[in-house]
Amino acid sequence: MSRMAVTRAVSRSIARCELTHLARQPIDLARARAQHEAYEEALAGLGCTLLRLPEEADLPDSVFVEDAAIVLDEVAVVTRPGAPSRRPETASVADALSAFRPLAVMAAPATLDGGDVVRMGRTLYVGLSSRTSEAGIAALRGIAAPFGYAVHGVPVTGCLHLKSAATAIGGDTVLVNPDWVDRGAFGAATVVEIDPAEPFAANALPIGGPVLFPAAFPRTRDRLAARGLDVVPLDISELAKAEGALTCCSLVFEVSGSGPGP
Repeated sequence: MSRMAVTRAVSRSIARCELTHLARQPIDLARARAQHEAYEEALAGLGCTLLRLPEEADLPDSVFVEDAAIVLDEVAVVTRPGAPSRRPETASVADALSAFRPLAVMAAPATLDGGDVVRMGRTLYVGLSSRTSEAGIAALRGIAAPFGYAVHGVPVTGCLHLKSAATAIGGDTVLVNPDWVDRGAFGAATVVEIDPAEPFAANALPIGGPVLFPAAFPRTRDRLAARGLDVVPLDISELAKAEGALTCCSLVFEVSGSGPGP
């Protein structure tokens, strides 16, 4: 098996991004692009084969490719993002993923952002958020359940996506901000709480053993390191101004052998 990471260049229009929970701040485009390139380099350094999609100059949020699809072992689910301005992002992502998985495409009235889906084994926890609807959760269940996945809706408050509040960090362990999601929502999983002084610290991206983690949250990073995790800090401060996070900027999945395949 090999590991793919689909990314997309930062749009020159990122300053016009959608914002729900953050006040708009100036975004330094050059710095955002440099941070994104360092992120891609970290993925490659951890063994990912990068598939870089070209810039979408007129789609401000398009660097956040995670929201456009959910890549399962058997199928790639093309989402219908909750923000209408983001729906044109899905076509190019779907085209890229079609080389690696059969596609299943969500349709109206479902809305779902990939950033609302936390996978732990054969269970998909899906945030019920301002971007993901009950119809979206039902649509994902209809696609994923025949492949043996359980799909559970999880209410989210105070943040954009479920992955703003919780991410799987390896094995049966989940990193959680308990102010934004019920820590009991993840069943028997081991819960690690963020440091309460760092509310945005629950978004982490494990790549094999190492875990990519925002450099801005040293207290929570220390909690992860104390558990024996190999934490790789990255500066994503400019992308964070666009309500983005580490997981948002890639779709990471495994492929058989050296070429496309389910």
